[in-house]
Amino acid sequence: MTTLERESRPRIKRLVVGRPRPTGELDETLLPKRLALPIFASDALSSVAYATEAALVVLLAASAAGRSELLPVSIAIAALLAIVIASYQQTVRVYESSGGAYVVAKDNLGTLPSLVAAAALLTDYVLTVAVSVAAGVVALASAVPSLGAHRLGLSLACIALITIANLRGVRESGLAFAIPTYAFIASMLALVFGGTARCLDGQCGPAVAPEPMTVGVGTIGLFVLLRAFASGSAALTGVEAIANGVSAFRRPQARNASRTLGILGVLAITFFLGVSYLAIEMHAVPNEGGYPSLVSQIARVVFPSGSSGSFMYYAVQASTVAILILAANTAYQGFPRLAALLARDRFFARQFTNLGDRLVFSNGVVVLAAAAAGLIWVFDADVEALIHLYVIGVFTAFTLSQTGMVRYWLRASEPGWRHRALINGVGALATFVVTLVVIWTKFAAGAWMVMIAIPLLVLVFLGIRRHYRKIARRLRAGTAAVRAAGIPRNQVVIVTDSVDVATESALWYAQRIAGGSEVRALHAPGRGTDTAIRPRWLRLAGRELRLEVLDPAEGRIDSVLEELWKLPRGERDVVTVVIPEQFRSPSLLVAARRTAFRLKLRLLSEPGIVVADVPVISDLHGPAGRTPTRLVTRILVADVNAASMRAVNYARSLDADDVGAISFLAQPEAARPLEAAWAAARIPVPLEIRDAPYRDIGDPLLDYIRELTADPDAAVNIVMPELVVRGWRRTLHNQRALYIKRLLLFEPRVILTSVPFQLFR
Repeated sequence: MTTLERESRPRIKRLVVGRPRPTGELDETLLPKRLALPIFASDALSSVAYATEAALVVLLAASAAGRSELLPVSIAIAALLAIVIASYQQTVRVYESSGGAYVVAKDNLGTLPSLVAAAALLTDYVLTVAVSVAAGVVALASAVPSLGAHRLGLSLACIALITIANLRGVRESGLAFAIPTYAFIASMLALVFGGTARCLDGQCGPAVAPEPMTVGVGTIGLFVLLRAFASGSAALTGVEAIANGVSAFRRPQARNASRTLGILGVLAITFFLGVSYLAIEMHAVPNEGGYPSLVSQIARVVFPSGSSGSFMYYAVQASTVAILILAANTAYQGFPRLAALLARDRFFARQFTNLGDRLVFSNGVVVLAAAAAGLIWVFDADVEALIHLYVIGVFTAFTLSQTGMVRYWLRASEPGWRHRALINGVGALATFVVTLVVIWTKFAAGAWMVMIAIPLLVLVFLGIRRHYRKIARRLRAGTAAVRAAGIPRNQVVIVTDSVDVATESALWYAQRIAGGSEVRALHAPGRGTDTAIRPRWLRLAGRELRLEVLDPAEGRIDSVLEELWKLPRGERDVVTVVIPEQFRSPSLLVAARRTAFRLKLRLLSEPGIVVADVPVISDLHGPAGRTPTRLVTRILVADVNAASMRAVNYARSLDADDVGAISFLAQPEAARPLEAAWAAARIPVPLEIRDAPYRDIGDPLLDYIRELTADPDAAVNIVMPELVVRGWRRTLHNQRALYIKRLLLFEPRVILTSVPFQLFR
């Protein structure tokens, strides 16, 4: 990667995501109700575009008489929606930071139920994005049939656009989504009330389906009714999002979230019952292939051809397309927040707690987008196939959440607790029954996949927590042993491919940190190495430091490792391997191709080995460079544990002019606990703490280092503790060490030293 490429990446990121926002601006991102409604309620509102149709498909597939059962089924679903809304209004008043099923179940039911709720919700959020986007593309194809053949590509493009909008921030996505959501509300109100007026006036003409589905000739039994109820219950998806996102509301957060839930309930019930009533009165029949949709057929009747009618029809279709696609935004708010809660409790990768540049949980946003895009790809954006996977997750979470609230009221015994427990109890019972119905009626149609996915996710959560606990125990328990070991003896070894400016700097550094002890120099010849290295080395180092040329028969890296294996290594004996690297331009691609890169990776897994990288860009330093006279060493720390203590002990073994520790914190309130832990450990190295207001260590670290290198006689040695794990567990760590290495690789007069702490078992 060239300098131009490195500089262009931040510009591209700023263009897509926007300028970074400091942590102190977090309150400015909180949402008023008018923006919270389109952000958190679009999923529940949009479900009217397919919930009625999903129920009607089941009823008509059994019998033409099924149409008469649509309204009772819809009323039952609307009643269930009202119960769930009322239950969650109580929940958010109690849990003002997050009233989601995971938090409620964890506090009142225990760990395992809470993880089941979390797994159910995560799967539901992914399905919400897939179903909403795919249904939105169907609505688009209903208005423009020629686009039907491109539904997969259009669905993926929509996911990309929503992802970018959410990466720009919650408030920004609310502003972008508010107009389409309110346009949908207005058009649906016009459709429902205008269509009802027509029907009451006797002008409710029949809806026309170009290719109507085949209507069954059987009878309507209990199983068919329950299956229709289960399919239509998709109307309840998205209600949980407001409870999960209470922390995003303006203060008073609980009251604003509760009122937004109430508005959502009134609108969703009105739209759902209205569409169901009009579908019955207009004898609407779902179309083969999914489009034109049921709402499109109804809109054709309510707004017949003509200047105003055509305009209103296309307004309904356009707003329906928009709300269905933007309904995915509900999941984009819920999934990252839930993932962050799980990560905070060590059930998910810690990276999900990181706030991005725009104060959003950007890692959760990206993972959700990738999972939903993969699902759409696998199912070819087929709404009918995807919707069978739906609902199980959300009703499982509903049941656990409301059961948890019943337990809360029984324990709290606050004034009016009996009435409140009754509301949540009715909600828990109703959603539990629906969960059983959905499992029974949709198991063979694909629901079994979700029933397998949820337990698997729970096992993953438990495995992740076990990994983090094991690491925490090892770091905590190992602190005493590392402290007792004291300052280690340091054997310094230079491994070089050629004699150049970088080798000259590496030799100065090696001799400086050795403190008068013997330094060894190794060379493993191979393709691309200096063929005349012996005489060059002699001129550079003289006869006092002999260059040992190794036999590379087993490979250049293995030949170096074999020599290192001969040296005593442990907590009291450390081998510092100094690796010089000369670059003609700052290119990460070139650096990754070198043998030195592979050697550094291998050395990280070797106990008792410390890796010191001495990079030099010849174009910046000139042919000879200026030899420093001072060595300034700084230890990067984020916590006081065995890994950081080992780095401190190592830094104290170096013959440096100035040794100190530096920490960069995104939250100023975290400084006092770190200072207290540092003092309690009686570490004889001064600690300096600096702010990282944008939650990124990069710029503050570079600014700090450049303050030190402003002295032309100083070289800066950054000593960094590095946890080393193997296999898939690497993904559970934030790769901070790799980021710092990339950041400092081409920084002038900076030597980066990795002090590994291996965690292999």
